[in-house]
Amino acid sequence: MTIASTTAPADWRRHLPESVRPYTEPAPLAALFVGISSGFPYAMIGATLTTRLAQDGIDKKSVTAFSLAFLVYNLKWLWAWMVDGVRLPLLGRLGQRVSWMLLAGALVIAAVVNLALVHPSASLAYTAYAAVLVGVAGATFDIVIDAYRIELLEPRQLGVGAGMSQYGWRIGSTAAGALALVVAGRFGWNVGYMACAAFALPAMLTALVMGEPARHHDPKQRRGVMETVRAVYGPFAEFFRRRGAFLVLLFILLHKIGDTLGQLTLRLLLDDLNFSNDEIAIFDVGFGFWAYLIGIFLGGILYSRLGLKRSVLISLILMGVSNFTFALLAQAGHSNWGLAGCMGFENLASGIGGVTVVAYFSALCDLRFTAAQYALISAAASIVGRFLTGTTAGAMVEAFGYFNFYVFTTVVALPGILLFWAMMRMGLVDSSIGTAGTEGEGDARADEAQGEAV
Repeated sequence: MTIASTTAPADWRRHLPESVRPYTEPAPLAALFVGISSGFPYAMIGATLTTRLAQDGIDKKSVTAFSLAFLVYNLKWLWAWMVDGVRLPLLGRLGQRVSWMLLAGALVIAAVVNLALVHPSASLAYTAYAAVLVGVAGATFDIVIDAYRIELLEPRQLGVGAGMSQYGWRIGSTAAGALALVVAGRFGWNVGYMACAAFALPAMLTALVMGEPARHHDPKQRRGVMETVRAVYGPFAEFFRRRGAFLVLLFILLHKIGDTLGQLTLRLLLDDLNFSNDEIAIFDVGFGFWAYLIGIFLGGILYSRLGLKRSVLISLILMGVSNFTFALLAQAGHSNWGLAGCMGFENLASGIGGVTVVAYFSALCDLRFTAAQYALISAAASIVGRFLTGTTAGAMVEAFGYFNFYVFTTVVALPGILLFWAMMRMGLVDSSIGTAGTEGEGDARADEAQGEAV
């Protein structure tokens, strides 16, 4: 099945506001459903598993060690090339992306059911292995889902599609976590986890309904050892042959350090400012959640109206400024209005950035190596924050104090902003775009150029 043309929208879509119509097209709606499936494995080894272990009487030190299961997601680029180049027997006749979507979904279901059947109090080591298996299966599912989403969307839809995927991820992770808690409270954790395994189905069914993406390019048929070796390094070699590739990679590594530093210490700040659990739940979890959803919607509009470059630059500035609002909160002390403003602005900026930056990263991919290249990009985007800032944030708060620390996180955001601005001026943003951001775009790039000339 090919992507439906949207130059002449369906009759029912004509009655919708112009800014809403792109979200109702088939490909962005598909991005929503695959995003739902992408979010749930993360929840199974995140807060949900933490709660389960705590209720089973596992000590805090052992519970926090389970966060290492997330590191698997940073290593997914090591096997992402297989999703691009290995044709599956039997299932392969359905298409490269559809067949891998079904296999990865089945692996996630099996891994989650396996985690459901373990008893942490009886064997903590086996529980750890089961959690890592969920991480491996979930990371593989992510590889396929990201590649499917990018290839299903037209270049003009990458912003809206990224937004719908972000909506889906948040819905999937939140709903799966809530379902596990509710079912476990009544029937036990075994049944709770098994019920959540059903969240793999939206992506699998979407792939069957939408079919193989029209923009998918199969790499050349490979035979022999050397051809297999080239299949591993080929996607990375293609990326680094582009003009300015190392500056683009530097931007990917640096652009979220300030934001990651700030978020790691947020709950510590709120605790030291004596905010109650109810206040945190209302303003951080509740108020921030809705601000994030609004930000995603606004990010899609910004991307479609201003084009890739200007929308990304604006989102980077907003995310940098959002860190400074927490410096103001630290200076003001306990203030519900202050917390509401900080959480609203921070989540709004994160929602906008989550759309525009993800759309840019998606556009960087070559359609021959979508899975491998996006896996590398997404892993690089978070690896610095997870390895470096996680080891220094607490020490810096103790040394600087909260106000100076959050001013520092604002300053740390500047290199990413300035680097992207310099890349724009040198034309490196355009030259770094892969075929995922250009092929089949029609007049999209002309429209962007016209918008930037205004």
